[in-house]
Amino acid sequence: MGWLSSIAALGFLIFFHELGHFLAARVCGVGVEVFSIGFGRKLWHKRLGNTQYALSLIPLGGYVKLKGQESQVESSDSYLNQPPLKKLVILSMGPLFNLLLAFGIYLGVGLVGHTSLAPVVGALTPEMPAIKNGIKVGDRIVAVNGVAIRDWEELFKAIQHTQGSITLKIQRNQLLNITLTPTPKTTQNAFKEPVQTKLIGIAPAKEQVWVRYGFLESTQRAFSQLVEMCTLIIKGIGKLFMGVVNVSEISSVVGIVDFMAHQQSLALLLSIAFISINLGILNLLPIPILDGGQMVIVLLESLTGRKLKPAYIEKLNLLGLVLLVVLMALGLFNDVHRLMGY
Repeated sequence: MGWLSSIAALGFLIFFHELGHFLAARVCGVGVEVFSIGFGRKLWHKRLGNTQYALSLIPLGGYVKLKGQESQVESSDSYLNQPPLKKLVILSMGPLFNLLLAFGIYLGVGLVGHTSLAPVVGALTPEMPAIKNGIKVGDRIVAVNGVAIRDWEELFKAIQHTQGSITLKIQRNQLLNITLTPTPKTTQNAFKEPVQTKLIGIAPAKEQVWVRYGFLESTQRAFSQLVEMCTLIIKGIGKLFMGVVNVSEISSVVGIVDFMAHQQSLALLLSIAFISINLGILNLLPIPILDGGQMVIVLLESLTGRKLKPAYIEKLNLLGLVLLVVLMALGLFNDVHRLMGY
């Protein structure tokens, strides 16, 4: 995938995020003055009804400007005149749309199908349970403890989720049952935490199979993948603040586009889903100017019964903007160094 296509894909993610805010505002009866992809000077704009649609110079995000969002407007469709619940719905719908998009991608991949490594043994590790119990290169593992196996991913997960010994149904010249006990091995995950993995000492062959799932199973898998990715990202953000993840891992739009430009087919779709989840979760962080920060302000005003002075909100937004600019600059610095091979 080229850079232009990657930029278009990233633009679609931003558009989908802002579409969530836009539709929620319309449903809640709030006027929308501007729907923009990008910030800064408008390169193109067109007014349809009471809304101006625009493409702006700086492609670092987008925004939906709501009627009465910046100053009090005495009308029923003004954002500031809405009850807290409606404000929270409008603010949260952008991130929610990003999560829904990722769920839709995962669901679609499951329903349409994709290529995956076949559960065929391509290599054996000496002194491990597989070779000791007679498994051979070329064996196709068709079931684990009586549960059918379609690809290497299912085989790996089945081994991890079993206790004690396991029985593998092997297709060789005939069907064979081989019982063995996996060997536990402690390794480190991406966050340098110790994790235990069960191994039997086999590696996959290059053979691939086409795997697809029914609607119910695809839905379950999509939801599981969404939860797994959300957990991973939230954990990663926490580890970043704790200093476990180095700040050199922070990336900018340049890094994201470059990463997407080198992906193909299934990997590209999964990358778009992962970036969409990132966009959704990051926007929920309690940082002023982001959706999460605005939601915190709405909640504080609702709990205290007092509205923050516009001057205070401007200062908070400026603080949030400075923080975002610093993070973007750091990400850009990291990406330039990486792309130049430093």
